Amino acid sequence: KPFRAVQVMKWIHQHGVSDFAAMTDLSRALRQRLGEHAEVRAPEVVLDQAGSDGTHKWLLRLEDGNCIETVFIPERDRATLCISSQVGCALDCTFCSTARQGFNRNLTSAEIIGQLWLANRRLAPPRAPDGKAPQRAVSNVVLMGMGEPLLNFDAVVDAMRLMLDDNAYGLSKRRVTLSTSGIVPAMDRLKETLDVALAVSLHAPNDALRDQLVPINRKYPIAELLGACRRYVREERHHQRITFEYVMLDGVNDTPAHARELIRLLRDVPCKVNLIPFNPFPETRYRRSSEAALRRFQDML
Repeated sequence: KPFRAVQVMKWIHQHGVSDFAAMTDLSRALRQRLGEHAEVRAPEVVLDQAGSDGTHKWLLRLEDGNCIETVFIPERDRATLCISSQVGCALDCTFCSTARQGFNRNLTSAEIIGQLWLANRRLAPPRAPDGKAPQRAVSNVVLMGMGEPLLNFDAVVDAMRLMLDDNAYGLSKRRVTLSTSGIVPAMDRLKETLDVALAVSLHAPNDALRDQLVPINRKYPIAELLGACRRYVREERHHQRITFEYVMLDGVNDTPAHARELIRLLRDVPCKVNLIPFNPFPETRYRRSSEAALRRFQDML
């Protein structure tokens, strides 16, 4: 029954309860049936790297033995969880360590939402004595971990619907962000399906350079990508700005000439640009831009 489904949703997603027997406003018979036919089980935490600033980077093992990463980043005015949508990735961006892994499989909607459930359960304070749901630790979610979310469209959308549902996590649509490398048809499909914030992994101001850094650009070049971005923000119900992600690579895309080209490129697109210091990994050919180069680029924008 819909009423019972709402009760179960609240117990699982708002209270973080995994034991059906503890869902005390359900009938004993229903609790018994749920226990016989279903289970609530999060991915296994294999590694928890905790920073002094409260950051957590979790390596999670799935039921089939594959592993994914989830990262919690607390800030003064928000607490963001960066979650994965695939095991590995097929897009082969040359500056990304996940690309070295190749693509294994899509995550299910349960495996996607399970990352949020797990983070809230591990980080939130215990349930209050009055039985009310605890204050949840995560205020923002970004699908910016392993994988290309728009290549796992249905499962990602199902998980995001739960994030937005008032009977589950109740996050504002401005606090759920999907990050894509630029799968243009799926961007248009998302516009018609769900109202969430959109981030685009741009990383270059022209096609020649982006073809090297983000190979999907050869299929959906920058002009097509920006057209999809304009369509996404054109509708009144959608967010007014796209976030463009731009990883800063020393001597590759971080010069004043690149900044001027990026300014011209994005001049008529409602947007903000997130400049990301490159995080080196073994055997990469790239280096992180200097602090001076990053600040100069930022000042020009």
